[in-house]
Amino acid sequence: MKETNNNQATGCAVPHRSPETASADINKSNSSNKPEIIERTEFTSLSGRPVNPLYAPEDIAGFDPASDLGAPGSYPYTRGIHEQMYRRRIWTMRMFSGFGTAIQTNERFKFLLSQGGTGLSTAFDMPTLMGYDSDHEMSIGEVGRCGVAICTLEDMENLFDEIPLDRVTTSMTINGPAAIMLSLYIAVAKKQGVSLDKIGGTIQNDILKEYQAQNSWIYAPEPSLRIITDVFAFCAENVPRWNTISISGYHIREAGSTAQQELAFTLLNGLFYVQRGVEAGLDVDDFAPRLSFFFDSHIDFFEEIAKFRAARRIWAREMKKQYNPQNPRSMMLRFHTQTAGVSLTAEEPENNIVRTAFEGMAAVLGGTQSLHTNSMDEVLALPSEKAAQIAIRTQQIIAYETEVTDTVDPLAGSYYVEALTNNMEQAFYDYQARVEKMGGVLKALDNAFFQKEIAEASYRYQKELEEKTKYLVGVNVFNQGIEPDIELLKIEQKTEDEQVERVRRFKQKRNRAAANNALEEMKKAATSDRENLVPHFINCIESHATLGEIVQGLKDIFGTYEERKFL
Repeated sequence: MKETNNNQATGCAVPHRSPETASADINKSNSSNKPEIIERTEFTSLSGRPVNPLYAPEDIAGFDPASDLGAPGSYPYTRGIHEQMYRRRIWTMRMFSGFGTAIQTNERFKFLLSQGGTGLSTAFDMPTLMGYDSDHEMSIGEVGRCGVAICTLEDMENLFDEIPLDRVTTSMTINGPAAIMLSLYIAVAKKQGVSLDKIGGTIQNDILKEYQAQNSWIYAPEPSLRIITDVFAFCAENVPRWNTISISGYHIREAGSTAQQELAFTLLNGLFYVQRGVEAGLDVDDFAPRLSFFFDSHIDFFEEIAKFRAARRIWAREMKKQYNPQNPRSMMLRFHTQTAGVSLTAEEPENNIVRTAFEGMAAVLGGTQSLHTNSMDEVLALPSEKAAQIAIRTQQIIAYETEVTDTVDPLAGSYYVEALTNNMEQAFYDYQARVEKMGGVLKALDNAFFQKEIAEASYRYQKELEEKTKYLVGVNVFNQGIEPDIELLKIEQKTEDEQVERVRRFKQKRNRAAANNALEEMKKAATSDRENLVPHFINCIESHATLGEIVQGLKDIFGTYEERKFL
């Protein structure tokens, strides 16, 4: 069996620190009995920004509470998008989960809901993310390894068996085939007898950040953007409670960016999607209220809080300035947060519980709408049931024991927090000017601007760890050199074998001619941009075409994307 150590938190990317290479270049055991003493001489944020010893009124000169803060629930939403925030309703506790087969993940979903989870979030395996069926040769060794394998309508029915889709919202972290996965979800809702105006959830559907950071793309930017705006239009008319895109800074940050880059690149991508929606003939108020965002919450506590506050303010101001929406919800930045997968360490994995608690607290103080807290073992394997339970308990302790939810935006007016928020905002406008000078987001992407910025930031941070100007407790400081001793979830080869056989049986039992006819109709529609593709995806699925067959049909028309190499 091929074993993998994929980190679910980073979307099946290679872990920042794997157990085999456990920070070999920075990990030096403190084997003497002499206590290790750290004397700091440089004080910078995790992103490298200098931190003053004290913050005072002059650090926020020109700060106007009326225009820069406003009231919670009011423009520019710096203090939160709801007047009462968590006093009225706690954030959605949405644990990211998926492994093996749909049946296995369905059991984990039910466990999480029984433990107090209030929403579902689905992690897919790499073949699914790349649009391959489990029985494809490219899927060998990867089926169910870093998420759940979903290929067929039967798989999707098993995934949500006995889960009422009109009462539980679902987030699905997938991009290239996102519209197809949404169509599978819609088909299951219809089979459950749930009307489409009753289902709620989110598909990530953010292809720009794939080119910039995560590299799980299928088609080139233009056809990908066409499918995304088709989803905007279809859901505005048919699935009004669905968030049609989750514009994701998380994977940008997990690839090594700074907090400032995460904020800037995410919002620039978001504004570009809005532009494309308007260019496709949509009224901004018809689709902008259903845009959502997805941010990382890293370990630099105050920097993260400032990032979230600045994001709301920038989005509100830019949407108002550029598109003048009439619906206030079009200017509200709603976001999900996940604690930082790359902050987790293979060494002393129990320490990750503490890291996650602080990161979760930062997300709450920053005003998140939903939250996933990482499990302590995610740098080593997919989460065990015990580790997932601890992770959701972490959220519950924040929500119901710490009392931080009693008041809205409690850090407002802090000289330090407001100065950081202002600095975050200025960083966005600096990057916006640079991108506009290059000709916009697609031109900057083609020039590998985003990729180079992220790579350079990642290199700087790794060097800081090696030089011990930044610290990882239990790794480059206070390291005991002890191998982790916790129970891990293992995906057996028989899981892949069973899934492959299930897909083959599905294909054998169906009406092949009906599936082929639906695929041909979809391909005809794809040759013209005058027809919305989502109804064709739904028709293909209900005719029992598979995910891989639909993706391949689109490849026949759109081709595939190849990244431009850069030095």
